[in-house]
Amino acid sequence: MVAPAVPPRVESSGPPPATGWVPTGALGRAVLLTGLLLIAGVLLGRVDLVVLAAPFALGTAYALRRRPTAPPQVWISADEGHLVEGGGLTATVTVGNPDLLDYDVAVVRSRVSPWLRVERATIAGTASASHPRSAAAPSVAERPFVTAVPSAAAVDLELTGTALRWGRHPVGPAGARVAVAQGLLVSRAVIAEPSRLRVYPKTEPFEAVEAMPRAAGLVGAHHSRRPGEGGELAGVRVFAPGDRLRRIDWRVSLRTRQLHVAATLSDRDAEVVVLLDLLAEAGRSGGVSGAASVLDTTVRAAAAIAEHYLHRGDRVSMLEYGPAARRLRPATGRRQYLTVLEWLLEVRAEASPHEPYDQVFGPQVLSADALVVVLTPLLDERSAQMLARLARSGRFVVAVDTLPADLAPPKDRGWAEVAYRLWRLDRDTMIGQLREHGVPVVRWAGAGSLDEVLRDVARLATAPRVGR
Repeated sequence: MVAPAVPPRVESSGPPPATGWVPTGALGRAVLLTGLLLIAGVLLGRVDLVVLAAPFALGTAYALRRRPTAPPQVWISADEGHLVEGGGLTATVTVGNPDLLDYDVAVVRSRVSPWLRVERATIAGTASASHPRSAAAPSVAERPFVTAVPSAAAVDLELTGTALRWGRHPVGPAGARVAVAQGLLVSRAVIAEPSRLRVYPKTEPFEAVEAMPRAAGLVGAHHSRRPGEGGELAGVRVFAPGDRLRRIDWRVSLRTRQLHVAATLSDRDAEVVVLLDLLAEAGRSGGVSGAASVLDTTVRAAAAIAEHYLHRGDRVSMLEYGPAARRLRPATGRRQYLTVLEWLLEVRAEASPHEPYDQVFGPQVLSADALVVVLTPLLDERSAQMLARLARSGRFVVAVDTLPADLAPPKDRGWAEVAYRLWRLDRDTMIGQLREHGVPVVRWAGAGSLDEVLRDVARLATAPRVGR
């Protein structure tokens, strides 16, 4: 596509105009051949050699009669919409000509992240479609594209394809070189800085119908299991001092000949804390249609859980268990959901020899009534210790196992397969110990993954506690 004018804002890192153009080999050969013919004609006294050199001299002078003063401009623009894994992407590499002379030839080339599969590149009405290729084959966008650029105009190289994985993926850097004066002058390579394309994680289907164990707010669709003033009936109990007269259930009272009142649940929303264990990574990511690594499962499950509870009006916060210890404050609404998606794009798995518990769970970080959903692969003993400490502190904890179920054991490596089986047994023992400590562990499976666990947690929250 040819634009009528060059946009005023250009993000490129080209050389200054004084040194932006260099002679090509064709100009050197023309000057050398003209000089040799003229010298030979003068020394030998042959006019035919001078006449033979005249076309080369006149052609070179005619081509160089007007030299460009401004170098080309290159910039990259990417689609700023809400792009999700598996969705179509659109990016544009633009070559601008701010000079008054036409560019004879412009060669454009761009790099693209391997997680962005470019299937078609179109420039100046010519399309180039991709074909099935191996992982080592270059992308369509990385091939050179040739076009002419008129004066005071711009030509777009449009890239379309599919986003394969969540994250911030670069489109670029992109470079261009331009030839003018019939190929006698060429510009230095002008490089444009890459543009980051935001790809949000694909939300896996998730639905939890169980109520939250406790709540601390005044809005939301998930009512608390704690008795209080509200509109949801929790049962009938014996009248106690302080109960309102309008709560008396006269039918039950007349039948039992003792005053009974209708008990209700408090109209308080749930506070959900999604804790991401980022101490270890396992598996190899295959993108949206391939195998999922631990980090893929963690990010996608976190996005699904946040979307579910935020859609119901509950408050959701995010917390990292790792060296960075990032935290997203609790909030509600669509704005919080978009903030969660942006926050998840920066998630990275980092190993650390230090214990991050005190750094993550400082004072006034976790509410005592919040439901803590821990997404963990349970690959580090510190993760199990963290879960046990949370359970002993009286918080409601649900551990979601994010280790891939199809994680293949190593083969043909001596004792590696036996060590893998022993590690699996040790991990199963650790999960059993966590369940003995009152920490339910469930594997993430999309819809209904947490229903049974939340039901057990809700029962524990309403069960009477024995005190000394």
